[in-house]
Amino acid sequence: MDVQWMKAKLQEFADLAQEYYEALYGLRDLRVVDLSTWELYEALTAREATIKRILRKLDPALAEFDVIFGPDSTTAARNAVSRARVGIGALNDREEWVRRLAPDSPVLPADRLHDWVWGAARTLWESSHRRLAVQAAATAINAQAQTKLGRRDVSDDKLMQEAFSPNDPERGRPRLRCPGDPADPTIQSRQRGALQFAVGCFGAIRNPATHEHREWDEEEAFESMAALSILARWIDSWQVVTAS
Repeated sequence: MDVQWMKAKLQEFADLAQEYYEALYGLRDLRVVDLSTWELYEALTAREATIKRILRKLDPALAEFDVIFGPDSTTAARNAVSRARVGIGALNDREEWVRRLAPDSPVLPADRLHDWVWGAARTLWESSHRRLAVQAAATAINAQAQTKLGRRDVSDDKLMQEAFSPNDPERGRPRLRCPGDPADPTIQSRQRGALQFAVGCFGAIRNPATHEHREWDEEEAFESMAALSILARWIDSWQVVTAS
């Protein structure tokens, strides 16, 4: 919506309606009306349709008035002024309504992220090195996964491919398994999804955090750490299975 245009139209109408009200209020006999008062009436009626369209956008009840010339015209003019001014007030406060009346959104404190993530990232994050904080978190996850799986020969996305692979473990290549019945289609789906997610975290988050030179904004960096936190929880909690 063009809020400034709406406010300008309502203000113009309110000013004209106020003039019309004051002109009518001083009349003793509506049968004797000067040209300027009649011109005000015509100016208001010419704008009435547009003003009602604007007011309906804000609150349909605000558009329930009529500009008239007759026995109740003074009351009608005062009512028109009031409706237009209410509309202006609504537009003035519109941005504040959005901010103040929005539903409470969930908040995730950084220290609620997985310990591997926040523990590695905290110092860098607090010094506003957000990209490097994300890199440190991913590096910590890689190290923890290597330790849990007893792997030092692979790292990063290659390590994730082998760790989350749904294939049977091989000698020296243990796997991480999603908790639950391995024959359950949902568990199988989670296993496949975790593989794709884990590889994606290293390809789309860890690698840019390592090789880019620009600083990341807070939202981008925190969302990246939240994704890494999910991955860390899976690695931390899923079972290691080895070749028999």
